[in-house]
Amino acid sequence: MKLPEPFQYQQIDVGDVTINVAHGGSGRPLLLLHGYPQTHLMWHKVAPALLRDFHVICPDLRGYGDSSKPDSDAEHSAYSKRQMATDMVALMQSLGYREFSVAGHDRGARVTHRLCLDYPDAVERACVMDIAPTLHMFEHTDQAFATGYYHWFFLIQPDGLPEHMIGQDPDYYLREKLRRWSAPGARFDPEAVAEYVRCFSSSEAIHASCEDYRAAATIDLQHDRADRDRGHKVPCPLLVLWGSKGFVNRTYDVKAVWRNYANDVKAEALECGHFLPEEVPEAVITRMRRFFTES
Repeated sequence: MKLPEPFQYQQIDVGDVTINVAHGGSGRPLLLLHGYPQTHLMWHKVAPALLRDFHVICPDLRGYGDSSKPDSDAEHSAYSKRQMATDMVALMQSLGYREFSVAGHDRGARVTHRLCLDYPDAVERACVMDIAPTLHMFEHTDQAFATGYYHWFFLIQPDGLPEHMIGQDPDYYLREKLRRWSAPGARFDPEAVAEYVRCFSSSEAIHASCEDYRAAATIDLQHDRADRDRGHKVPCPLLVLWGSKGFVNRTYDVKAVWRNYANDVKAEALECGHFLPEEVPEAVITRMRRFFTES
């Protein structure tokens, strides 16, 4: 399964990795970043509807989909959100853009957050979907968080433990993630899910995704604390969307939390679980089109 025409696919060298990207349209540049354990195809219900207003760019993050899965290091810096954000800036520059807007879901939302902080001159507007900031979540850990987000603590275990266990049945693991995090009755396109499974099932992909989470629990926190200590907040207009039937909504005052991390916040819960672009695509399209076309 691929995004339909007029989307075209390219493999773009951004330095130490090659990024698989689908892009189409000719309006303002809008970068869409996927989450775990998915690929750029999670935007398949949203991206085509945005073509009339935007040049829509849908990459696979490093370690995911058909993008490179580089070796990591003791500090997990190869999978830091700072490195992933740098990849995206290089990708957008290769497509001719030094300024752009960005929306991210799940892990892609964490990359979006880092993009806003590290490249404030590049990001004009941003949207994050169904997350609270990584630093806030770790610093407010309790039994409910550890239960709902058990995977955060499972995936960071060393010595290949999660890689081995997930590798026994990655198909089951991925489909269970979709089921557990979505609202009751949510339906996913079978072809999209098959593509998620294909991309996630290799040992390299499983390891890379674990490194993503290991980075979140180590080097990403260092970067986040440094920004907080300096008083750095997201400077551009930020749209925060989340699912009213999901863990984030049950656990946090989402708008209040994000106001501690960003200067200009618009926030709204949508009637769904975690996977907003697939569960309520029309609501997402409406909010994104309105927000990203504001001047």
